[in-house]
Amino acid sequence: MALLPDLFRPRRPVVSVLRLQGAIGVGGARGLSDAALAPLIEGAFRGRPAAVALQINSPGGSAVQSSLIAARIRRLADDKRVPVLAFVEDVAASGGYWLASAADEIFCDEGSMLGSIGVIAAGFGFHDLIARLGVERRVHTAGRSKSILDPFRPEREEDVARLRRWLDQLHEVFIAQVRARRGARLADDPDLFSGEIWIGRQAVEKGLADGVGHLAPVLKERFGPRVRMRRLAPRRPFLSRLGFSVAEDLAALAEERAAFARFGL
Repeated sequence: MALLPDLFRPRRPVVSVLRLQGAIGVGGARGLSDAALAPLIEGAFRGRPAAVALQINSPGGSAVQSSLIAARIRRLADDKRVPVLAFVEDVAASGGYWLASAADEIFCDEGSMLGSIGVIAAGFGFHDLIARLGVERRVHTAGRSKSILDPFRPEREEDVARLRRWLDQLHEVFIAQVRARRGARLADDPDLFSGEIWIGRQAVEKGLADGVGHLAPVLKERFGPRVRMRRLAPRRPFLSRLGFSVAEDLAALAEERAAFARFGL
């Protein structure tokens, strides 16, 4: 039997695979941000793919950047009517889970870490140290609330109360995002939004993921064995690849490693 000309061959389904690796909004060439990812996200939805798959490995980071990236993915998914599948690798925690929640379905490995639906702020206090060194801190402001949480001054109760209000407001935004995207799939568990982490199948039981599964097998089962994966990932700037921004890259790497280290990674 003569082979069909290419013109008459059935088209292979194409799935755009977008890799989201690293901390969110840490700056430098390594961090994930809406501005840096916008061309890649828009490219992933170009050409009417059968689906867009998100490979996520992120410990979180900026709440606003997480929200902007997730919102961009959803806008394009709804406009183009393209399903989005998320595949969690080591971790999708905090802002990393915010990104995963943009997908219509979430898959994870048996050992993947998901959740940490909370907000954190951390810093240091140096006022005792500079006092021992005989250093005097001088700050002049116009506006009663201009200088708050100064690490070189003793912590003030009113500053801590203000910070807690901010964190609570951001937490409510995060919770609303997860509830809107996961809906009735979420378990009725008071710890779900406590910042707790769940592993693999336990995350599925809590409704944070839809199943345990890996990228290639799930896509082949969903779209057939001939599915073609079109991979996209952020590229480091040219000068950074040549080593001209070593200090910035090292600072961003240290911040990213600290974020991953919170999950033992």
